[in-house]
Amino acid sequence: MSAVLSMTGFASVDGNLDGGRGFGLTMKAVNHRHLDLSVRVPMGMDALEPTLRKTVKAAVRRGHVELTLMLEKISASAAIELDEVLLEAYVMAFLQAAEQFGVKQDPDLNGLLRMPGVMSASVKAVNAGEIEGPVTAAMSLLLERFNAAREAEGAALAADLRAGMKTLSALADEARVLREGVAAAEFARLRAKLEELLDSSPVTEERLVSEAAMITARGDVEEELVRLRTHIDRFTEILDGGGEVGRQLDFLLQEMNREANTLLSKSGGTTGLRLTDVGLEMKVGLERAREQVQNLE
Repeated sequence: MSAVLSMTGFASVDGNLDGGRGFGLTMKAVNHRHLDLSVRVPMGMDALEPTLRKTVKAAVRRGHVELTLMLEKISASAAIELDEVLLEAYVMAFLQAAEQFGVKQDPDLNGLLRMPGVMSASVKAVNAGEIEGPVTAAMSLLLERFNAAREAEGAALAADLRAGMKTLSALADEARVLREGVAAAEFARLRAKLEELLDSSPVTEERLVSEAAMITARGDVEEELVRLRTHIDRFTEILDGGGEVGRQLDFLLQEMNREANTLLSKSGGTTGLRLTDVGLEMKVGLERAREQVQNLE
């Protein structure tokens, strides 16, 4: 049995390149109808994006997923290069100007070193080929952590959904019992109403039964309750099977909501007040379940 996965998750891993430079990978996701993947890599690392996309798509089916690769800044250990020829040119220009204008002053080395081009910091560039191996290896651990987080949340959602289906099943059983009582009450109320309309003349059983049958048919919810029970059983079966269940469960919840609406439309009248309450409780539970299912892959 496959695990039920949530579409919401977060994970991160750190790694090091051969030269000691560090990098980090983070992945986060929220619910989405399809797989909407965004990959961010440092400048010059675009060649890595197709490999990263392929790796993520092999492990994730749905959700808005953001994958980010970050390289450690190493400016503090960058090599400093001094352009001696340019510095000498600046010194000679200073001395010539001082002699020409009669200024007795030694060159300011601090100021000369700040002149454009005299000093520069060189950082060894990292190409995509050098980083691909370590990053690919780190991706395996990242996806393992990411899916573990999604599985834990998915298990919690599945447990909540199973509890909701049990409550819905109990409400369906109560509705069936209530409907039997409502039919008897409708029968007695119909007898009293007909006798009142006919100036208290006795009402024949045949006419009473005929009128009661029509009223009962209009308010009968047995078919809706049977279909609701079938949907509940199928919902639990799919949930227990695991895997990509989100879309299937969402469709079943729509069908259950349709049956609950029909139940409400047939439960009018003073004798059906509790039946109406049951229908409303069903709809509240179904709406909560639908919000939870929206987060399942």
